[in-house]
Amino acid sequence: MNDLLPRIKENVSKVIIGKENVTDLLLAALAAGGHVLLEDVPGTGKTVLAKSLAKSMDLAFGRVQFTPDLLPSDVTGLSYYNQEKGAFVFKEGPVFTNLLLADEINRATPRTQSSLLECMGEGQVTVDGVTRTLNAPFFVIATQNPVETLGCYPLPEAQMDRFLMRIDMGSLTREEERQMIDRYINDQPLEKISPVCKQEEILSLQRDCQNVYVHGDLRDYLVDLVQGTRKYGASSDKSRSIAEGVSPRGTLALLRASQGYAMVQGRDFVTPEDIKAVAVPVLAHRMISEVSYTEEKEALIRELLNSTALPTEDWTKP
Repeated sequence: MNDLLPRIKENVSKVIIGKENVTDLLLAALAAGGHVLLEDVPGTGKTVLAKSLAKSMDLAFGRVQFTPDLLPSDVTGLSYYNQEKGAFVFKEGPVFTNLLLADEINRATPRTQSSLLECMGEGQVTVDGVTRTLNAPFFVIATQNPVETLGCYPLPEAQMDRFLMRIDMGSLTREEERQMIDRYINDQPLEKISPVCKQEEILSLQRDCQNVYVHGDLRDYLVDLVQGTRKYGASSDKSRSIAEGVSPRGTLALLRASQGYAMVQGRDFVTPEDIKAVAVPVLAHRMISEVSYTEEKEALIRELLNSTALPTEDWTKP
């Protein structure tokens, strides 16, 4: 395995204190070619983390501040009449980039949120009947505050399912918070970091991710975990609020995320620990419940991890 991911991680760590696990998950999603929803209360470093990753790569970067009055055309672009040319001309929206920061995505209306569905799912945009392919790689990092509800619109299930992972930022320890003060008291680290990789390296990374070896028994384990979420949805236990389990897209997401996480750990094969590390951020947000209790969904995934039989093998590539 090359040193690309360690280089990016080291660069991000010049800005972000702690959050090593969050950074590992973010890089795993990047390698897997998926998208990430960073969720936590304001001030926990969601936007700074996204910007740090963007500045670590020599990629086109775009940002959209989602607000209630934002229109779909403000995201995807629109056609306008050019008098000089005497014809309609398409003006590209901010999605025509490599890394898109969708800040406070839940502040936009469902109509505007849905403008990202085609972009995230198929890497393309269709406007006025014309389909335009987005440049690769295309990586969306969206942020949202799960606590505030005034002026916010919950993300629909179809939108949530487009995110490879939903990641909680978490809080700093006392020692980490003191380190943050020492680092930032006379400096702005985000302004000083520079790219450590090129676009071609990211594309090569994503191709390599698909070749990370997954043992047959681990493939069965992946399927058992996803099938287990569907049993909760079909259960007659009224104490559960789960209506539907994880979709087949979620099965592939768990596979790709496990491969990406293995690459972050410097391996070309997946181990059970890789699957366990990504299972909650990949599967929990895909479970459809009658009420949105994130804690219950995460607890169910952990319960599945503890109850699903784990095979013991040599996972290295034969």
